[in-house]
Amino acid sequence: MEKITEQPSLYRDLEKKGIEELTSGLITEYKKIALAVEAAKPQLDRLLTAVVNKVKSGGRMIYLGAGTGGRLSVLDVLELPTTFGMEDDTIFSVLAGGIDKLILALEEKEDDTEESWEMLTERNVSSRDIVVGISASGTTPFVLHGLKMCREHGITTCCIVNNPDSPIAGMSDYPVEIITGPEFVTGSTRMKAGTSQKMIFDMISTTVMIQLGRVLDNRMINVQLINHKITDRAVHILMDKSDITDYDQARDYLLQHGSVANALKSLHQSGK
Repeated sequence: MEKITEQPSLYRDLEKKGIEELTSGLITEYKKIALAVEAAKPQLDRLLTAVVNKVKSGGRMIYLGAGTGGRLSVLDVLELPTTFGMEDDTIFSVLAGGIDKLILALEEKEDDTEESWEMLTERNVSSRDIVVGISASGTTPFVLHGLKMCREHGITTCCIVNNPDSPIAGMSDYPVEIITGPEFVTGSTRMKAGTSQKMIFDMISTTVMIQLGRVLDNRMINVQLINHKITDRAVHILMDKSDITDYDQARDYLLQHGSVANALKSLHQSGK
């Protein structure tokens, strides 16, 4: 396979360039990311259909990753309780080296060919679940071995990669190949490849949560009331989606029920 992510940068002598020239080059390259994601939309739609079907049937979606992509998947999962009120393990990440060591950036762990399956089995992975491998190169041993073992055990496999025709894509039932091209700094896949992965994670988690009914209209009705800003936002959502017009009354009713979703359900059941 050809590792496009490792090809030389289109920009030479970066150390000789000034700030304005560097930022212009970076912006030019970052403009290419959304187009690469758009080109992968048919693959992404197939992956999401499979994920939603699994989750609606009681299964889980499990990210399997190392390095930048793995860490970004953890960050996306960490947002789900606050944004969508999803506190169980419907979506979670398995990170090389362990999530408890997230900030240590244990890049050497991506070469471990045994740990991924061990970590998946510790989380009781089964054929009810769907596993999404993350690898810019498409060759990360940690991810490749995990997907291989999943296939051997009848577990649906997917991937998000940034090179075409990779071994990890070949081990996936639903591959998503986002071809972002050479990096601004040669081989630094935390840049365009990593940004494209973050976009995909946002699209996956948002789409799945909407499909699970955790959004009403375009509002976060399951948002956790963790601070004044979010509580105020939730009060206005409740007022917009109900007949309550008094702010203090809406706030009291919201706090009594813990979320906009619960408050609306109570109002519906009481016929208000």
